[in-house]
Amino acid sequence: MFDDDAPSPRCVICPRQLLHHETGRYICIPCEHRIDADLRKFAGPAGLYARLCLRIQPGRRGGDGPAVSGTPGRGTPANLEILSLTANGGIVSMLETWVEDWATYGLAVHGTGGRLQHRVDQAVDTLRRNLTRAASRHPALDECAREIFQAARQAEAIISGERSPRRVAVQCPCGTATTVTLDTDGFECRSCEREYGHGEALKLPLAERRAA
Repeated sequence: MFDDDAPSPRCVICPRQLLHHETGRYICIPCEHRIDADLRKFAGPAGLYARLCLRIQPGRRGGDGPAVSGTPGRGTPANLEILSLTANGGIVSMLETWVEDWATYGLAVHGTGGRLQHRVDQAVDTLRRNLTRAASRHPALDECAREIFQAARQAEAIISGERSPRRVAVQCPCGTATTVTLDTDGFECRSCEREYGHGEALKLPLAERRAA
């Protein structure tokens, strides 16, 4: 028999109790809308990705990919940070990694490649179209939402001129290194699946730097 008095499941992101019409979902509808809004920020010629590319090379039209202007060897830390977000391995790779992950749940298909801006737009469109189904089929939406939010927040801080939080590599006792900031709410180690709250994450030892 089912216990009618048992608490309803909670959203894995907020985490508030899911309402009756949200039964069977991992996340609540408001959190779904927030993920969708964060995804939309990246796409298009006026999106965060295109605006970051324009900050690297002022005067360039469009966002086909990053190219630093100015004197070689004199790149500023801000430019290096923008490059890390706009090049392969940055925003586009983060989005495409989640597309590939969702594909294992039958929620997406791999993109067709192309220029970086096209790949960003394609990944955003794929994730948005499959988001409602993912809400009830993908158990790691909290991690996905966190990475998307953090990338959007970092991009917005650069564009507005706000100093972004310093990122520090810490190490889980299992040996896995993870990057955190003072704003980190917490995280789950991808290797051993141990969960850390805000305070615990900041108390972890610094990860050792590997020699180049």
